[in-house]
Amino acid sequence: MPLLKLQKASRIALKSFMGLEEGETLLVISDEMMRDIGLSLYEAGTLIAKESFYLEMKSRENNGQEPPEQISEMMKTVDVVVAATSRSLTHTNARREASKLGVRVGTMPNITEETMVRCLNTNSNKVVEVTEFVHGLFKDVNEIRVTSKKGTDVTFKATGRKVIPSTGILRNIGDAGNLPSGEVYLAPIEGTTNGRLVFDGSIAGIGLLSHSVFVDVENGIATKIAGKGGEARVFGRVINRYDDLSRTIGEFGIGTNPFAKLTGDILEDEKALGTCHFAFGNNISMGGTVDVPLHVDGIIIKPTIYFDGKMIMKNGKVIDLPGYNYTYVKKGEEAEDETDD
Repeated sequence: MPLLKLQKASRIALKSFMGLEEGETLLVISDEMMRDIGLSLYEAGTLIAKESFYLEMKSRENNGQEPPEQISEMMKTVDVVVAATSRSLTHTNARREASKLGVRVGTMPNITEETMVRCLNTNSNKVVEVTEFVHGLFKDVNEIRVTSKKGTDVTFKATGRKVIPSTGILRNIGDAGNLPSGEVYLAPIEGTTNGRLVFDGSIAGIGLLSHSVFVDVENGIATKIAGKGGEARVFGRVINRYDDLSRTIGEFGIGTNPFAKLTGDILEDEKALGTCHFAFGNNISMGGTVDVPLHVDGIIIKPTIYFDGKMIMKNGKVIDLPGYNYTYVKKGEEAEDETDD
């Protein structure tokens, strides 16, 4: 990846998406695995902000794990924080406390240089347009059903839950979200999700899937995980780490970024237009009640989605949203046989 392209993407991320100004202070957080991108953001920041700081920590074990206390405290003292880390800080108390104090926080978990260049050197207005359209469909929704040709068929309640449109534009006091972004998401009411999920795109920490992962859910908690190969076993070990809390459905979201595609990195994958995702674990940041240091997303390609019985997406295409390309990875249409591992 040419250095100039990465430098340009870093500058756009700070100025256009985070709204960093010359009178402000910036903190870039990174780890040993994301050092090149972290330093690129820091160097871009030195040319924009009044002061730019770079702090590097040891990479965390999983998404949602807290950073060191020293970093948490410094996050509260600046105007803008950008976290280019291998594991997400989005669902941490450190991020939430900084946001409460008005700090703008952009998280870029496990981002690659290719994703930065492809998704940040783009027309952000198109991402905003699609996100706002999909957000409008969620108005007053009570029950959501998701199906797919691979076998997903799950329902859950969402009455009264906050619906969050994430565009990646984080210019207002206390704004927080992913960079890049492009999704609309909420926390399903705990205990109401029932049915089967079939992840056929990717899973956070695993990457692109060679075989579908089947997850049976009863009263909001995963009760059975199956699939060919070892990917289902790995996923099962991860979400069993904290018993029922980490096996609890914490999030449902729809990708709204027409520039994103499935790459194996969940930061971009969950934003791809034509997909939806479910996550297990922490959802405190989105108004849920699951407080656990883990958040694991899985991607469903080309879902069909119903809001209170009305179809709003058919085989990955949002109804009445013309003119956009759907760039998800196209896989075979035949459903795979379920195999316990």
